[in-house]
Amino acid sequence: MDGAFASSSHANHTEAAIVRALRASGDMTLSLVAEIAGTVVGHIAFFAGRHRCAHGDWFGLGPLAVDPVYQGQGAGSALVSHGLADLHTNGAAGCVVLGDPRFYGRFGFMSDGALRYGDLPTRYIQRIVFAGGAPSGEIHYAPAFDLAG
Repeated sequence: MDGAFASSSHANHTEAAIVRALRASGDMTLSLVAEIAGTVVGHIAFFAGRHRCAHGDWFGLGPLAVDPVYQGQGAGSALVSHGLADLHTNGAAGCVVLGDPRFYGRFGFMSDGALRYGDLPTRYIQRIVFAGGAPSGEIHYAPAFDLAG
């Protein structure tokens, strides 16, 4: 999946290392793959969130990767949909993602400017609420994401 971000302007090409670090640290809560004819074409990770201003169990989404050959064919959307459904079914309060609002908005993610992540513009910091209120304040991703810094 290393090639999934090769042409992305927002990627810093540490996504595969982040996934390996999430697994090694035990921080990955949910890991799903998309397969076509026995070939893995996509992967998504979810991890327990560290949101000081949230109630309930919140999770972070990322990285999401789809092989460039299969991008635009629904594999990424299916991974997001299945992952969010699993979190919701298992009692999560919600999920936060750092990403393109045009992509993640279709799943119900939104930004109201109440969440912060360093100096990232707030429009890219989105959340979906399953139960309770919306979180606010600074979010903290798993230590594996320090590789992206």
